[in-house]
Amino acid sequence: MREIYRKRVETLLEALPYIRMFSGTTMVIKYGGAAMSSADLKDEFATDIALLRYVGIRPIIVHGGGNEISGYMKRLDLPVRFVEGLRVTDKAAMEVTKMVLVGKVNKEIVGLINSKGAPAVGLCGDDGALIMAKPLVKRGAGGELLDLGLVGEVTDVNTRLLDLLEAEYVPVVASVGMGDEGESYNINADTVAGALAAALKAEKVIFLTDVSGLRADLDDESSLISACTTADVVELVEAGKVSKGMIPKVEAVLAALEAGVGAAHIIDGRIAHSILLEILTDDAGLGTKIVAASNARH
Repeated sequence: MREIYRKRVETLLEALPYIRMFSGTTMVIKYGGAAMSSADLKDEFATDIALLRYVGIRPIIVHGGGNEISGYMKRLDLPVRFVEGLRVTDKAAMEVTKMVLVGKVNKEIVGLINSKGAPAVGLCGDDGALIMAKPLVKRGAGGELLDLGLVGEVTDVNTRLLDLLEAEYVPVVASVGMGDEGESYNINADTVAGALAAALKAEKVIFLTDVSGLRADLDDESSLISACTTADVVELVEAGKVSKGMIPKVEAVLAALEAGVGAAHIIDGRIAHSILLEILTDDAGLGTKIVAASNARH
């Protein structure tokens, strides 16, 4: 029994210097993958967010919900189309996207975090012009322009709104942006997380994924890279050692770190309480920590 107590105390003491270091800082967390689909992992995620809030860290949650969008479109007998891995979003698809992300998924996350005692509030790009956007211009493998419809990219972030909310609430942001004429755009949630972290000069931006992190060898799970710099990441991409599904996250990481974000983490959201383990313990191996090549403070 004494050994159990000793280990519990050691865990608390291990977290203390990290709590002292990060209390009062802002962390943007991209929530997705298995962590959004398992009931147990959902509950554990909400508990982690509440604990971070209680120790003085200011988390901002960004989420997508691609699988749920596709599911509802199929129920409504609407075509689900992708071009080179990107969802084609026409007006009908945008209506469903907004309904699912803003009206359903966002409120479920807000409710879970509130149930853990940390007040949360749901937002999307329309709220206070939080996320301004324009059509995403993307070219295919042959150089041709891709017609993606109402898929957008971030042009501006209303940091004043987030600064006001952060003091009292956990902002939960759906990855929907607003155009100059009030039109809605579907934006990749990784991109939104990186843009928010960059605009806020956050201490960290964290991406929950369904893999262990970046690897030196894509086919070898044991080749996890626990820590690296942006220069290392660029080399991995150029060498073809970053999977297509990881590219949006890597692009968001590079943009955020270039803008002055302290560090980026790509971690395995399939592991219970992976956020706490990554931020508040000495453990390495839950994911990949990336810093700017010139950043010595981390």
